[in-house]
Amino acid sequence: MARLNDHYLKLAAGYLFPEISRRVGEFADANPKANLIKLGIGDVVLPLASSVRQAMHDAIDEMATAEGFRGYGPSEGYDFLREAIVQNDFASRGVQIDPSEVYASDGSKCDSANIQEIFATDATLAVTDPVYPVYVDTNVMAGRTGGADSGGRYARIEYLPCTEENSFLPALPERPVDLVYLCSPNNPTGVVTPRDELQKWVDWARANDAIILFDAAYERFISEDLPHSIFEIDGARECAIEFRSFSKTAGFTGIRCAYIVIPEELKGRGSNGEQASVAQLWRRRTNTKFNGISYPVQRGAEAIYSEEGRKEVQANIDYYTANAGLILEGLSKAGLKTFGGVNAPYVWLKTPDGLDSWQFFDQLLERANVVGTPGSGFGAHGEGYFRLSAFGLREQVEEAIDRIAKNLG
Repeated sequence: MARLNDHYLKLAAGYLFPEISRRVGEFADANPKANLIKLGIGDVVLPLASSVRQAMHDAIDEMATAEGFRGYGPSEGYDFLREAIVQNDFASRGVQIDPSEVYASDGSKCDSANIQEIFATDATLAVTDPVYPVYVDTNVMAGRTGGADSGGRYARIEYLPCTEENSFLPALPERPVDLVYLCSPNNPTGVVTPRDELQKWVDWARANDAIILFDAAYERFISEDLPHSIFEIDGARECAIEFRSFSKTAGFTGIRCAYIVIPEELKGRGSNGEQASVAQLWRRRTNTKFNGISYPVQRGAEAIYSEEGRKEVQANIDYYTANAGLILEGLSKAGLKTFGGVNAPYVWLKTPDGLDSWQFFDQLLERANVVGTPGSGFGAHGEGYFRLSAFGLREQVEEAIDRIAKNLG
């Protein structure tokens, strides 16, 4: 019998979202007439922008000719997309990034999961709590942790509490670590880390030879005067990696395109004490394990930076942002305490009446036929909280709020 990777066996439970699907499926089977509204998994509902569709159609037509056909493309992404990213996402905000420091991928989930492969198996890490589960689970799989305790926390990970008391902004680690995961706008709390806080993190990382893994997948939802990129902060090029995605901003959840930025200045240290380029190692991994994003998809991604594409994408973001505002307003009227939802597509709420997260999930499902995400699935400090997604059709969001107010308010 083949031997298994014991580190996978340490995983405390099934991945959060499949578990939600299992419970919802059981409820739907038992209640076939129930009209479920799903505001749990953050999947978009609006169709692809017309400029994106046209660009992809044109790319397909181009590949139907002998002159325009393309086979394998560059693993890091075509220059036309990397240059568009640099010009529009960074130079427009006064941030200097070279196109060679941008690596196109098939999703930020993949990048944030795969980045740990280039670091030592005994590298130490810190994560915010609550936290996007992928950051933790992939390090468990890699063998960087011990087993989980009764609260689901793994040995050898430093958990940084994000609570109402600290405005969901974690304190710096109490001990040096090699890697720290930050997400802003945060999933699940919806909170954006302000500039002065990010500067503290960058200063700490440089002083402690640590690397910040900065997930900015939702930065396009920021409407207030707050940083969109870790690279807006002085010194970040020496200590940070950034993840960006087209999934939630441009509706690419089913198309798959994202990118990661690794500055050339960023260094790590081998067991022999010698420094090495993190970007060079990522390029080596990319060229070994990845054949790149398809040409039509990259042309579609490029199109969101056109004049018309920017308008169309912004219209979709405005739609979801308005949904978040409706959720915030409706839940507040129902007497629930809420957070986030202003610069992010997620609303974080405190469960009422002392209910734990899964109890509230079941109550919301059974009484209102609405699906959300239990906060405890994001970590111990998510217990007693709940996440609702603004990614829904307007009439569904309005109906969900009405149901919640009538059945749980």
